[in-house]
Amino acid sequence: MELSFIFILCLFVSSVLIFLKKKHSSSVSGGGAPLPPGGRGWPFVGESLEFLSTGWKGQPEKFIYDRQKRYSSPVFKTHLLGEQVAVFCGANGNKFLFSNENKLVQSWWPSSIDKLFPTSSQTSMKEESIRMRKILSKILKVEVLQQYIGVMDHMAHIHFAEKWDNKQEVAAFPLTKSYTFSLACKIFISVDDPIHVNRLAEPFNVFVSGLISMPIEVPGSAFYRAMNAAKFLRKEILSIIKQRKIHLSEGKASPTQDILSHMLLTADENGRFMHEIDVMNKILGLLIGGHDTASSACTFVVKYLSELPRVYQRVYQEQIEIANSKGPGEMLNWDDIQKMKYSWNVACEALRLFPPLQGAFREAIADFMYNGFSIPKGWKLYWSSNSTHLNPDIFPDPRKFDPSRFEGDGPAPYTFVPFGGGPRMCPGKEYARMEILVFMHHLVKRFRWDKIIPNEKIVINPIPIPTKGLPIRLYPH
Repeated sequence: MELSFIFILCLFVSSVLIFLKKKHSSSVSGGGAPLPPGGRGWPFVGESLEFLSTGWKGQPEKFIYDRQKRYSSPVFKTHLLGEQVAVFCGANGNKFLFSNENKLVQSWWPSSIDKLFPTSSQTSMKEESIRMRKILSKILKVEVLQQYIGVMDHMAHIHFAEKWDNKQEVAAFPLTKSYTFSLACKIFISVDDPIHVNRLAEPFNVFVSGLISMPIEVPGSAFYRAMNAAKFLRKEILSIIKQRKIHLSEGKASPTQDILSHMLLTADENGRFMHEIDVMNKILGLLIGGHDTASSACTFVVKYLSELPRVYQRVYQEQIEIANSKGPGEMLNWDDIQKMKYSWNVACEALRLFPPLQGAFREAIADFMYNGFSIPKGWKLYWSSNSTHLNPDIFPDPRKFDPSRFEGDGPAPYTFVPFGGGPRMCPGKEYARMEILVFMHHLVKRFRWDKIIPNEKIVINPIPIPTKGLPIRLYPH
């Protein structure tokens, strides 16, 4: 990916404005304890360009491991996206941040996300997030999600019949994105008309690409394009919400037909229902979580099953046994999903090697000590999935694809974190597991396949992406 002049200019201008508002941090905190080792990088821009560019080059872990080695410390300081940041590494760092949620740390997003997700009230996005997680824990619990397995199975059947069957070659990555986005539109907002789905898909992809970017609305920048896409998406989704509320009141829509109905009819602990604007934002967030995470995982399952025939054969045998146990026209159910143990181990290993979530930010809400260093209140904190996923002390021979790592009790706590952990564990984890496994079921019972490009480059933007779309040659069973 090329670094455009406009992006560099936006990054520079934004960082200058933020830099002028702040004083340089000293090497010692007010209480006398040392700050973590590290540096500020270039004047004004800090180390943002290197942080982002290592992902664009397909080596997101390099930024973390280079500094861990340089400073010989499990926590180091840097300057990213205009903020002073402490990067926490390893399982202990993950455990500390996850277990101290809303005690010493709280969620934080770059200002680009705050601007793309405006709330309807005076509450902060952090308060809205806490409230939403409580609601999502009800909406996305297993008992609710089980009713959608048949929908997933039906839509996967249609997807493969229309876009894979009778094809000699396909590009796997765009097809997995099509599958997961269509599925999310159906299950979250009951939009299944292909024309309507396609009208939402393109601006949605533009919107996602600008989430982690410098928030300068300069024509041509990723953020500028994302803001325009967000305006279109908000208008579309608000129209769906208003129509759904009418249909619910008239009895023309079911209270349980999709996630939107659940959301509109679910009150918080104070009996309050969400404002339409907040419902719209949460639907957008769910579309991101239910789409990008799963499409990335499905893509890399395709990649590794093509490279490892023995792994493919075990997945195939597991899925064929399930397929043969079904009667004519009988849909997959929850018991079938529970039988896909080896298939899920394969998916988890793909998630370990190419996690859709490279890491996440927090903010210190109090001064605290960690590993002998002082972390000042207000500092931004960052954890990286690759600091454990690719650590040879945790996962021996970490670049090797080995599903057996997830047998038995699996990896140690806080080492495998594609869905985060602690109180902020992704509430959509079970949804993602279901759609990934349904995809694998339909894929392997239809085909085996070969990669057309043996060593296709993978970049991070912001999820792992095969630069050529992972083209494969299909061999129907």
